[in-house]
Amino acid sequence: MSTAPDVPPSGLPRVVSCRRMGLGTAVLLSLLGAPGQADEGMWTLTDFPRERIQRKYGFNASDEWMKKVQLSSLRLANGCSGAFVSDQGLVMSNHHCVSECIVEQSSSLRDLNRNGYYASTNANELKCSSLELNQLLEIEDVTAKLQAVTRGLSDAEFGVALRREISHMEMSCASATKLRCDVVSLYHGGKYHLYKYRRFSDVRLVFLPETGTARFGGDPDNFNYPRYSLDVSFVRVYDNGQPLRTPHYFPVNPVGVAPGELVFSTGNPGSTQRLMTVSQLEFLRDVQNPDLLLYLAELRGHMLEFARLGPEQRRITTEPLYGVENWYKSLLGQQETLVSRNFLSAKRSSEEALRSQVAQNPDWQKRFGGAWDALSRSQEELRKIYKEHSLLEGGRAFNSTLFHYARQLVRGAEERPKPSDQRLSEYRDSALESLSHELLARSTLYPQLEILTLSYSLGKLREALGPNHPFIKETFGPYSPEEIARNLIGSSRLADASVRKALWDGGAKALTASTDPMIRFAKAVDAQSRLIRRQYQDTVESVEKKNSELVAQALFAVQGTSVYPDATFSLRVTYGTVRGYKEAGTELSPITLLGGAFERHTGRDPFVLPGAWLAAKSRLKASTPLNFVSTLDIIGGNSGSPVLNRDAQVVGVIFDGNLQSLGGAFFYDDTANRAIAVHTSGLFETLRGIYNAQPLVKELQNAANPTQSAPVKR
Repeated sequence: MSTAPDVPPSGLPRVVSCRRMGLGTAVLLSLLGAPGQADEGMWTLTDFPRERIQRKYGFNASDEWMKKVQLSSLRLANGCSGAFVSDQGLVMSNHHCVSECIVEQSSSLRDLNRNGYYASTNANELKCSSLELNQLLEIEDVTAKLQAVTRGLSDAEFGVALRREISHMEMSCASATKLRCDVVSLYHGGKYHLYKYRRFSDVRLVFLPETGTARFGGDPDNFNYPRYSLDVSFVRVYDNGQPLRTPHYFPVNPVGVAPGELVFSTGNPGSTQRLMTVSQLEFLRDVQNPDLLLYLAELRGHMLEFARLGPEQRRITTEPLYGVENWYKSLLGQQETLVSRNFLSAKRSSEEALRSQVAQNPDWQKRFGGAWDALSRSQEELRKIYKEHSLLEGGRAFNSTLFHYARQLVRGAEERPKPSDQRLSEYRDSALESLSHELLARSTLYPQLEILTLSYSLGKLREALGPNHPFIKETFGPYSPEEIARNLIGSSRLADASVRKALWDGGAKALTASTDPMIRFAKAVDAQSRLIRRQYQDTVESVEKKNSELVAQALFAVQGTSVYPDATFSLRVTYGTVRGYKEAGTELSPITLLGGAFERHTGRDPFVLPGAWLAAKSRLKASTPLNFVSTLDIIGGNSGSPVLNRDAQVVGVIFDGNLQSLGGAFFYDDTANRAIAVHTSGLFETLRGIYNAQPLVKELQNAANPTQSAPVKR
């Protein structure tokens, strides 16, 4: 599944409209602010609707249960979710959530995508140097502190003061606790929470199935159901060179889950736009999404042509192409929602109703009344600078990992000498440990692919700004995008992690002395990138932050705090039931069976089961559940989220949503929105019957029955 940020940076994709998604009376009432009965919401742990669940399902989400949920859940810094599933640091997530590790540990001689991987002993577990996992230890409400600092300030002053106070708060927290500290904006500024995470950077690969089964059905099946995929992975967290001993984990239930059963999921949904104003949604519909869709469609075509050049080109394109196709299909589904007249009409009615209620109260009108018009003006400003901002500061014009490294090094050298609260946010003291971990991790890069993506993106920059634009003339000179890309990629030494470390440690002096062409290029484009970033912060971001906060306060004044916040890639809990749905007049079962994968096997890509599966067919129980759907409210970033039963046992792991769930960026409809997960019964059957992963199975069993079994020696 996608994400922003799950995958970002899938044929002709089947599109989805609001009519197909069932944008009926229930959804319209929800958008209008009427209380709904659906099991919707990506809830923070502090505002989880325990009483509502108690009334409807008779389940008590006790303090103990909630604490277990918090400490057993994990965030993958690359945009995914996961969970501890044993007391030996074993973590369960998705296959596509460890793509960096797959690339890092693969070669033409050891293709993890093609063959999968299983480490039967700890000694054979492969280091995933680019992976970082975060465990949320504590949440602190800092709303009052931040709002006190920004009260009464103008738009630009508001933004500066907010950024500085957040920087100070995160730095002080990190210094005092030695934890990763992130201030999370909720309700677009209506609330602020300080999240304190324990970081894990020593992560090693334990189990990975073949891509042929993890992504069985490929792009045609992506965001579709029924599904027959084993999109799962296991990694292990190490501490001081040994497997982490942790009392906080979810036991894995080998029986799984049945239709109608109450389930929960914990994870880190990336972003939703359910509380955005109409003007902000119109900008997405009219400007951002069409631009991104065209960019991704063209890039996909270039990558497909490259992959057809030979088996090695196909191998190295597998992961990045999946990301592009996934992002494209996700955005397309979202755009189909936005262009629906019914959706925006309902959203506009909802907004007008709230503004009318505010206008009836003189105090509210004075405090909040101008916020919507201010946000509308900010979107007009954004339209003026969007192209330059997305291409230059957003980095879309420089689609290259080597350029990404170079920009980090160039900006790091300039920013780190400054006081932390005066730096760009990504270079604050609180962020440096994670940033340096990413920058200095061992990486595997492919020059041919780097040249392809960089030349394409530079071409889009020249196309957007025009050949006579001063920046284009100065940057490109007489050279074509391909010539520039070949020179930069072919001559740069930044693929070597030791070179990056020397430049990072050497700071400004080392960067000044560097003759690396990619470093020089990053320096050359940085002034213009910073200029457009500053313009965006002053005319768009600051206005949005200040006035979105006022809209949130208006919502609180009218409806209280029973509304859940938009997703922010922070820990949330959702609840629902295992339930099928109707599509095109056909009732779809909530559970698919292992035998269905073999029935769907055609021997033609992408419906090709791995050889190990075909060889094991006679040993497998065809009636074993493999995948299932539920009404859990998810979005990109939930990839790898555990599905839990009432006893906080893992019964599945989320790996996708259906097409109808793509509208979930803007609203939730329980008649059709579905989360798709691997069923733990199918997981155990395949681990035993196909992969002969008996030590892994035993570790999971021991974790589920700690008093009955001794620890496994691997």
